[in-house]
Amino acid sequence: MKIVIIGAGEVGYHIAKALHQANDVVVIDQSEEACERADELDVQVIQGNGANVSILSRALEGTDLLVAVTGSDEANIVACMAAKLIAKNKNRLNTVARVSNPDYIDKPVAKRTQIGIDTMICPELTLASEVAEILAIPYAIGAEYFAEGKVEMMEFAVSQESELVGKELQNLNMANCCIVSALFRDAEVIIPHGKDRIQENDHIVVIGKPAAMKEVRDMLGEKVGRRSKVMIIGGGIVGFYLAKLVSKGEFDLKIIESNKERSMVIAEELPGALVLNGDGTDINLLKEEGISEMDVVISVTNSDEKNLLCSLLAKQLGGKKVIARADRSDYVSLFEMVGVDSAVSPRQATVNEVLKLTMGQGIETVATIEGEKAEIIEYTASKKSKIVGKPLKSVKFPSGAIVSMVVHKGNTIVPRGDYIIEEEDRVVVFALKSANTEVEKLFK
Repeated sequence: MKIVIIGAGEVGYHIAKALHQANDVVVIDQSEEACERADELDVQVIQGNGANVSILSRALEGTDLLVAVTGSDEANIVACMAAKLIAKNKNRLNTVARVSNPDYIDKPVAKRTQIGIDTMICPELTLASEVAEILAIPYAIGAEYFAEGKVEMMEFAVSQESELVGKELQNLNMANCCIVSALFRDAEVIIPHGKDRIQENDHIVVIGKPAAMKEVRDMLGEKVGRRSKVMIIGGGIVGFYLAKLVSKGEFDLKIIESNKERSMVIAEELPGALVLNGDGTDINLLKEEGISEMDVVISVTNSDEKNLLCSLLAKQLGGKKVIARADRSDYVSLFEMVGVDSAVSPRQATVNEVLKLTMGQGIETVATIEGEKAEIIEYTASKKSKIVGKPLKSVKFPSGAIVSMVVHKGNTIVPRGDYIIEEEDRVVVFALKSANTEVEKLFK
């Protein structure tokens, strides 16, 4: 595909990095520094305004996908609208715009085809939704849904005191509609077998039918047995949207926001939450508000450095589970290395959506886990797919991938070796990055 990326910041750079080897990528940015960084990827780089019609006209010839991910919502929207107006192949051209202003979008991903935007993505809302899904689950550090909610993925961290330490996977007594798809151990990714033993600090990825995942949560985590206590530090777009989602559940919620006017707005919108106007790095404030009793502390300010500091303070003062927002991709692993339970990045939502658009027909959902070490991809099998019509044990599946779940006519199934995938089946595959190309070939 020919792909034009407008904006070479963190998001644009990582989209280019993920796509440049298999596609013809053009990057447009006004910043000389950003252009120099993108140039290292061996892509075509144009320095200039991506919403400029003359620049767009030059770049759009033969383009299949235009992704506008600058720091300006308006520039991204205008670039997509202009591209649709001037492109000769407007019916083939797909446009994606990243936006953050809730005035433009009220859900994580939306369609705005009437104004020339095929996909509009709000990374902040996506991030808030992701965090809300894992909030009340002890030890859970990641969550994702597939096949329109019929398949659930959870990633758990195994604590030192967990009864699972030393157990073989085959002795976990999981429900038939759940499967352990992967173990992450330090820098190693393990496609598990029955005899593999769970170790302290392992991250376990479990995929299964949502109804059965409650048993898995009880087995892998600990039961709180009361309303969970949650503290959110930062009342910006992410913090406010997350608070709205959390306020609908069984939580005792406290929000700390440094801006007084913003605090008052949040308090009016969320009467069920306790909103505090203060600094999340104020140790005395944190102690007074009982941070040691919090089940989860989430720091989602607009500063990575402040989020790290708030999270480490919360951990030091007794917070049970700490989640931090990290806009810079290279901070995600760093945060977790120094003690943050889970670092979450809003940029990954945009990257995942763009990857889905570039992976061809049959791709329904893409979720990256453990900082892009692996992916979980949902495919819809077609009549032409090489995987259709034969037992899975007869399919030459790459060693770095496993078919975790199949949804057949609405029924969720953990497939065994003799299972035969049929046309229109929705297949959820766990795959290492190195195995993705081979897996895709099976579904083409």
